[in-house]
Amino acid sequence: MWFKNVKPYQLTQPLSLDDEDLTRLLNEHAFRPCGSQDLATMGFASPFSQARGGNAMFHKVQQRYWFTVKKQEKILPAAVVNAELDEKVAQIEMETGSPVGKKARSDLKQEIQTRLLPQAFTKNSFTHGFISLGDNLVVIDASADGTAEAFLALLRKALGSLPVVPLSRSSLQSELTHWLTDAPPEQITLLEEAELKSTDDTQSVIRCKNVPLDSDEIRIHLDSGKLIQKVAFEYAESLNAVMTEDGAVKRLKFSDRIKEETDDIPKDQVEARLDAEFALMSAEICELLNYLKQALNLDSDGI
Repeated sequence: MWFKNVKPYQLTQPLSLDDEDLTRLLNEHAFRPCGSQDLATMGFASPFSQARGGNAMFHKVQQRYWFTVKKQEKILPAAVVNAELDEKVAQIEMETGSPVGKKARSDLKQEIQTRLLPQAFTKNSFTHGFISLGDNLVVIDASADGTAEAFLALLRKALGSLPVVPLSRSSLQSELTHWLTDAPPEQITLLEEAELKSTDDTQSVIRCKNVPLDSDEIRIHLDSGKLIQKVAFEYAESLNAVMTEDGAVKRLKFSDRIKEETDDIPKDQVEARLDAEFALMSAEICELLNYLKQALNLDSDGI
């Protein structure tokens, strides 16, 4: 279990969780498969369900709680629906000699979708996240804001409240640009990848890869007023990632040194391996986020 992306949030007030109550609350919002007329369903599932492990609705290591949201969607291709709709509309127009109006066409489309839904295939997806009570952090493995917000909304619904704000509530363009023009924080090593964006009306974007960020080429873009949108970095020789101006951490990759710490756990001991991986991963992510909070002065964001 290794997150690939991090959408970080900070609790605005301390949170306490009772394991027994938490199990009950999550079970009240447990995942259920799509019914015949459901387009999609979403609910909590066991973090170990993808590995055919236990049935626990959360997993806890120290004061870090791991949650999994499962979503099931009906796959009903628009091309299939529209093709059948066009045939039906053509038939009606031929029989009546009159064009089918917009309202009637919409009603026909709805009828077709309702009839085809029970036959549609389903697609399952999983979103993982955790709450670290000791760090007042909520971390979601998501690359898109919508996915992260859906996870938070379901968790908030189950718990009754979840007072969180994004770890960074303002753009980090200036701070990330200073990493290039001045120097990065002590434990951050910049890698050869970045995205720069102009601040004028053109909004031009420059993406570079395998280019030293202290090169003349990059310096010219910085001198022209472009700011850093994304930059690849290594943290404390433990992970590589891309830091974005909205505070998200993407393309997270942990070092072999970290991953090798679970090598002595037999592969058939699935739950033990997942437990160890989560413990290592969540600790490293929290360490990184706490470091970034200090390095980027995020604690002054008004929390």
